[in-house]
Amino acid sequence: MRPRTATDQIYEALYERVVDLSLPPGARLSEAEVAARMGVSRQPVRDAFYRLSQQGFIQIRPQRATVVTRISEEAIRRAHFIREALEVACMRDAATRLTEQQHDALDDLLTQQETAVAADDRSLFHALDEQFHHDICDHSGLSFVWTLIKDNKGHMDRARYLSLSYNAATALGEHRVILAALRARDAGTAVRAIIAHLSRIDETLERLRIEQPEMLER
Repeated sequence: MRPRTATDQIYEALYERVVDLSLPPGARLSEAEVAARMGVSRQPVRDAFYRLSQQGFIQIRPQRATVVTRISEEAIRRAHFIREALEVACMRDAATRLTEQQHDALDDLLTQQETAVAADDRSLFHALDEQFHHDICDHSGLSFVWTLIKDNKGHMDRARYLSLSYNAATALGEHRVILAALRARDAGTAVRAIIAHLSRIDETLERLRIEQPEMLER
Protein backbone atom coordinates (compact mmCIF):
# COMPACT_ATOMS: atom_id res chain seq x y z
CA MET A 1 0.00 0.00 0.00
CA ARG A 2 1.27 3.46 -0.86
CA PRO A 3 1.76 5.95 1.98
CA ARG A 4 -1.16 8.30 2.63
CA THR A 5 -0.45 11.73 1.22
CA ALA A 6 -1.59 15.10 2.53
CA THR A 7 -4.22 15.08 -0.20
CA ASP A 8 -5.47 11.67 1.00
CA GLN A 9 -5.77 12.90 4.59
CA ILE A 10 -7.62 16.07 3.61
CA TYR A 11 -9.91 14.17 1.26
CA GLU A 12 -10.75 11.56 3.92
CA ALA A 13 -11.43 14.18 6.58
CA LEU A 14 -13.73 16.18 4.31
CA TYR A 15 -15.40 13.04 2.94
CA GLU A 16 -16.36 11.93 6.46
CA ARG A 17 -17.74 15.39 7.27
CA VAL A 18 -19.81 15.43 4.10
CA VAL A 19 -21.17 11.93 4.72
CA ASP A 20 -22.07 12.54 8.38
CA LEU A 21 -23.57 15.90 7.38
CA SER A 22 -21.42 18.00 9.68
CA LEU A 23 -20.82 19.66 6.30
CA PRO A 24 -24.45 19.77 5.12
CA PRO A 25 -25.69 20.59 1.62
CA GLY A 26 -25.00 24.24 0.90
CA ALA A 27 -22.05 24.51 3.30
CA ARG A 28 -19.23 26.65 1.91
CA LEU A 29 -15.63 25.52 1.74
CA SER A 30 -12.53 27.66 1.39
CA GLU A 31 -9.19 26.32 0.16
CA ALA A 32 -7.34 28.84 2.29
CA GLU A 33 -9.30 28.03 5.47
CA VAL A 34 -8.93 24.26 5.05
CA ALA A 35 -5.21 24.63 4.32
CA ALA A 36 -4.70 26.74 7.44
CA ARG A 37 -6.68 24.34 9.63
CA MET A 38 -4.81 21.29 8.30
CA GLY A 39 -1.40 23.00 8.34
CA VAL A 40 -0.68 22.38 4.66
CA SER A 41 -0.25 24.37 1.46
CA ARG A 42 -3.24 25.02 -0.77
CA GLN A 43 -2.21 22.52 -3.48
CA PRO A 44 -3.18 19.30 -1.61
CA VAL A 45 -6.42 20.98 -0.57
CA ARG A 46 -7.10 21.86 -4.20
CA ASP A 47 -6.41 18.24 -5.19
CA ALA A 48 -8.73 16.93 -2.45
CA PHE A 49 -11.45 19.36 -3.56
CA TYR A 50 -11.09 18.05 -7.12
CA ARG A 51 -11.53 14.43 -5.98
CA LEU A 52 -14.64 15.34 -4.01
CA SER A 53 -16.05 17.28 -6.95
CA GLN A 54 -15.50 14.31 -9.28
CA GLN A 55 -17.61 12.20 -6.92
CA GLY A 56 -20.33 14.83 -6.88
CA PHE A 57 -19.96 15.85 -3.23
CA ILE A 58 -18.92 19.45 -3.80
CA GLN A 59 -19.30 21.99 -6.58
CA ILE A 60 -16.24 24.07 -7.39
CA ARG A 61 -17.25 27.46 -8.74
CA PRO A 62 -14.38 29.62 -10.05
CA GLN A 63 -14.28 33.05 -8.42
CA ARG A 64 -17.11 31.97 -6.12
CA ALA A 65 -17.43 29.84 -3.00
CA THR A 66 -17.08 26.06 -3.28
CA VAL A 67 -20.21 24.46 -1.84
CA VAL A 68 -21.33 21.03 -0.66
CA THR A 69 -23.91 19.62 -3.06
CA ARG A 70 -27.36 18.35 -2.23
CA ILE A 71 -27.84 14.58 -1.90
CA SER A 72 -28.31 13.16 -5.37
CA GLU A 73 -31.18 10.72 -5.81
CA GLU A 74 -29.66 9.56 -9.10
CA ALA A 75 -26.33 8.82 -7.40
CA ILE A 76 -28.16 6.92 -4.65
CA ARG A 77 -29.96 4.76 -7.22
CA ARG A 78 -26.66 3.92 -8.89
CA ALA A 79 -25.02 3.14 -5.55
CA HIS A 80 -27.92 0.93 -4.50
CA PHE A 81 -27.72 -1.06 -7.74
CA ILE A 82 -23.98 -1.62 -7.37
CA ARG A 83 -24.11 -2.40 -3.67
CA GLU A 84 -26.99 -4.87 -3.93
CA ALA A 85 -25.35 -6.78 -6.78
CA LEU A 86 -22.06 -7.10 -4.92
CA GLU A 87 -23.44 -7.88 -1.46
CA VAL A 88 -25.85 -10.49 -2.79
CA ALA A 89 -22.91 -12.29 -4.39
CA CYS A 90 -20.95 -11.93 -1.16
CA MET A 91 -23.80 -13.39 0.93
CA ARG A 92 -23.85 -16.53 -1.17
CA ASP A 93 -20.18 -17.12 -0.41
CA ALA A 94 -20.45 -16.03 3.23
CA ALA A 95 -23.19 -18.59 3.92
CA THR A 96 -20.78 -21.43 3.16
CA ARG A 97 -17.42 -19.97 4.16
CA LEU A 98 -17.83 -18.24 7.52
CA THR A 99 -16.66 -20.11 10.62
CA GLU A 100 -18.39 -20.24 13.98
CA GLN A 101 -15.68 -17.98 15.39
CA GLN A 102 -16.44 -15.43 12.68
CA HIS A 103 -20.16 -15.72 13.38
CA ASP A 104 -19.42 -14.96 17.03
CA ALA A 105 -17.31 -11.93 16.08
CA LEU A 106 -20.20 -10.59 14.00
CA ASP A 107 -22.57 -11.21 16.90
CA ASP A 108 -20.26 -9.14 19.13
CA LEU A 109 -20.55 -6.28 16.64
CA LEU A 110 -24.34 -6.50 16.90
CA THR A 111 -24.11 -6.29 20.68
CA GLN A 112 -22.06 -3.13 20.28
CA GLN A 113 -24.63 -1.80 17.80
CA GLU A 114 -27.36 -2.43 20.37
CA THR A 115 -25.42 -0.31 22.87
CA ALA A 116 -25.03 2.47 20.29
CA VAL A 117 -28.78 2.42 19.56
CA ALA A 118 -29.60 2.63 23.28
CA ALA A 119 -27.25 5.62 23.63
CA ASP A 120 -28.57 7.23 20.41
CA ASP A 121 -24.95 7.41 19.25
CA ARG A 122 -25.49 7.67 15.50
CA SER A 123 -21.84 8.15 14.64
CA LEU A 124 -20.85 4.99 16.52
CA PHE A 125 -23.74 3.02 15.05
CA HIS A 126 -22.78 4.08 11.55
CA ALA A 127 -19.19 2.95 12.11
CA LEU A 128 -20.32 -0.41 13.53
CA ASP A 129 -22.79 -0.84 10.67
CA GLU A 130 -19.91 -0.32 8.22
CA GLN A 131 -17.80 -2.82 10.15
CA PHE A 132 -20.52 -5.47 10.05
CA HIS A 133 -20.88 -5.33 6.28
CA HIS A 134 -17.12 -5.03 5.74
CA ASP A 135 -16.37 -8.02 7.94
CA ILE A 136 -18.82 -10.28 6.14
CA CYS A 137 -16.99 -9.53 2.88
CA ASP A 138 -13.59 -9.86 4.53
CA HIS A 139 -14.36 -13.14 6.30
CA SER A 140 -15.55 -14.53 2.97
CA GLY A 141 -12.17 -13.79 1.41
CA LEU A 142 -13.75 -10.99 -0.63
CA SER A 143 -12.31 -7.86 0.94
CA PHE A 144 -12.01 -6.28 -2.52
CA VAL A 145 -15.81 -6.34 -2.73
CA TRP A 146 -16.12 -3.92 0.17
CA THR A 147 -13.54 -1.63 -1.43
CA LEU A 148 -15.70 -1.46 -4.55
CA ILE A 149 -18.84 -0.85 -2.49
CA LYS A 150 -17.23 1.87 -0.38
CA ASP A 151 -15.98 3.67 -3.49
CA ASN A 152 -19.56 3.97 -4.74
CA LYS A 153 -21.83 4.40 -1.74
CA GLY A 154 -21.03 7.84 -0.33
CA HIS A 155 -24.25 9.48 -1.53
CA MET A 156 -26.26 6.55 -0.19
CA ASP A 157 -24.53 6.98 3.17
CA ARG A 158 -25.53 10.64 3.38
CA ALA A 159 -29.20 9.72 3.11
CA ARG A 160 -28.81 6.77 5.49
CA TYR A 161 -27.07 8.93 8.09
CA LEU A 162 -30.10 11.23 8.14
CA SER A 163 -32.31 8.18 8.77
CA LEU A 164 -30.41 6.93 11.82
CA SER A 165 -32.45 9.12 14.15
CA TYR A 166 -35.44 6.83 13.55
CA ASN A 167 -34.08 3.80 11.68
CA ALA A 168 -31.05 2.51 13.61
CA ALA A 169 -33.04 -0.01 15.67
CA THR A 170 -34.67 -1.35 12.50
CA ALA A 171 -31.27 -1.71 10.83
CA LEU A 172 -29.98 -3.61 13.86
CA GLY A 173 -32.92 -6.01 13.65
CA GLU A 174 -32.19 -6.63 9.98
CA HIS A 175 -28.53 -7.28 10.78
CA ARG A 176 -29.65 -9.96 13.22
CA VAL A 177 -31.74 -11.63 10.50
CA ILE A 178 -28.74 -11.60 8.16
CA LEU A 179 -26.47 -13.14 10.78
CA ALA A 180 -29.03 -15.80 11.72
CA ALA A 181 -29.20 -16.85 8.06
CA LEU A 182 -25.42 -17.00 7.83
CA ARG A 183 -25.22 -19.12 11.00
CA ALA A 184 -27.78 -21.47 9.49
CA ARG A 185 -25.74 -21.55 6.26
CA ASP A 186 -28.94 -20.60 4.45
CA ALA A 187 -27.75 -18.63 1.42
CA GLY A 188 -31.26 -18.03 0.07
CA THR A 189 -32.49 -16.40 3.27
CA ALA A 190 -29.27 -14.40 3.61
CA VAL A 191 -29.70 -13.04 0.07
CA ARG A 192 -33.35 -12.11 0.67
CA ALA A 193 -32.39 -10.46 3.96
CA ILE A 194 -29.66 -8.29 2.45
CA ILE A 195 -31.94 -7.25 -0.43
CA ALA A 196 -34.65 -6.19 2.03
CA HIS A 197 -32.08 -4.42 4.21
CA LEU A 198 -30.55 -2.38 1.38
CA SER A 199 -33.94 -1.63 -0.19
CA ARG A 200 -34.91 0.36 2.90
CA ILE A 201 -33.18 3.28 1.18
CA ASP A 202 -36.41 3.72 -0.82
CA GLU A 203 -38.34 4.47 2.39
CA THR A 204 -35.58 6.82 3.53
CA LEU A 205 -35.75 8.79 0.29
CA GLU A 206 -39.54 9.02 0.45
CA ARG A 207 -39.37 10.38 4.00
CA LEU A 208 -36.67 12.89 3.02
CA ARG A 209 -38.79 14.13 0.11
CA ILE A 210 -41.57 14.93 2.59
CA GLU A 211 -39.61 16.11 5.64
CA GLN A 212 -36.35 17.56 4.25
CA PRO A 213 -36.77 18.20 0.52
CA GLU A 214 -34.10 20.90 0.65
CA MET A 215 -31.49 18.16 1.19
CA LEU A 216 -32.19 16.42 -2.12
CA GLU A 217 -31.12 17.05 -5.69
CA ARG A 218 -33.74 15.36 -7.84
